[in-house]
Amino acid sequence: MPDLPLNIEDLPGSREGIRILRLSGPLTLANVFGFQSKLRSDVSRALILDFTDVPLADSAGIGALVGAYVTRQKDGRSLGLVGVNQRIHQALEVTRVENFFQFYETVAEAERGSSPAQ
Repeated sequence: MPDLPLNIEDLPGSREGIRILRLSGPLTLANVFGFQSKLRSDVSRALILDFTDVPLADSAGIGALVGAYVTRQKDGRSLGLVGVNQRIHQALEVTRVENFFQFYETVAEAERGSSPAQ
């Protein structure tokens, strides 16, 4: 499974300043560089990552998430995670970074919880 590709669908949010990236596939060292590139090029005020179809994230994937969090936090921009499964949530807990992230059950909930206007 770690060798499977990570597909990233770029979607507009329900209001200006929100961007949604719907991920499908494992987030691993084999495909993390394309993911990081997408994250680095994002200039939205609120970024929502939909993990509903992501079965696992390895240490490289978690590192990319932490990097995105740090960059966005420094710039006053938000990052929300949707549909994170138990396996990934546990990996975030074990690495002691779960408190960095806002978790949501649905994209709609994440959009309501984000504040793109500043």
